[in-house]
Amino acid sequence: MAMSTTSSSLSTLSSLSLHPYPRLSLLPFTAAATPATKPRKPISLFLSSSRPTTVIFNAAASDVETSFFDNEDPEFDGVFEPPEAPEDFVPPPSFDEDSTETEDEIAAAYEELYGPAYSGVTLLGNDIYVMDSKVKKLGAFGKLKKEKIRDGFEERVVQVRRVTKVVKGGKQLHFRAIVVVGDKQGNVGVGVGKAKEVIGAVQKSAVNARRNIISVPMTKYLTFPHRSEGDYGAAKVMLRPASPGTGVIAGGSVRIVLEMAGVENALGKQLGSKNALNNARATVVAVQKMRQFRDVARERGIPMEELWK
Repeated sequence: MAMSTTSSSLSTLSSLSLHPYPRLSLLPFTAAATPATKPRKPISLFLSSSRPTTVIFNAAASDVETSFFDNEDPEFDGVFEPPEAPEDFVPPPSFDEDSTETEDEIAAAYEELYGPAYSGVTLLGNDIYVMDSKVKKLGAFGKLKKEKIRDGFEERVVQVRRVTKVVKGGKQLHFRAIVVVGDKQGNVGVGVGKAKEVIGAVQKSAVNARRNIISVPMTKYLTFPHRSEGDYGAAKVMLRPASPGTGVIAGGSVRIVLEMAGVENALGKQLGSKNALNNARATVVAVQKMRQFRDVARERGIPMEELWK
């Protein structure tokens, strides 16, 4: 049995032996040197794509096309003949033909691209000190120092507290800042923000406070037109007008809100919770309840003198 298997495998190998077909070559081909052979038929293979692929095995030597350059001299020096220009072709002007630029024109072009120079001379009427304002200022730890927003509002930090958040991997430490902004002309806002750094928390809370600006009604003596009360959460704030020269008699965040609003004579009292954020917001609620006498008289359709009758 083993002998028959070996003989069959040898016969299979002998049938796969190479046949003396002509190989592809760049040498001159002569038909007499190669015996006449039958051209093989192409075999069509259907692969995964929709198009059938045709493969030719053992191509005949007569099917190969070879180009020879026997008539060309490799040492021949040819002369390049450029194509003729069209009839309407206009050659561009030469670089040397243009008029030379003056130093002022060169300086003006440089200033237009890069701004005024440090020499303090401008040809286009720009601000010569603009370069100093664009210098990148580095703060602590080599980080860029952000400049404060100059919109007429002053910032006052009420409180900065460290807060933690318990997560799966442990605790996340953040800082929460409460900031009051105001222009001391009747506009004030309270904001809060959290960040991983104190500076970032203060900046976020300042932006949040500018989004919540309210107007505080005041008389010519820089006090409230009437008494008011406001509450926020568990905090309750009582506000009372005061005579000129009294000053702001209040404590905690209520005093900061009134000072940033521009109130100079007022009485304030915190009733209930001592939370700084809730008391600041309760002060805002109490201020929003106040109304000017002229507004009330306009709504009623009566002169202001009749309000006290």
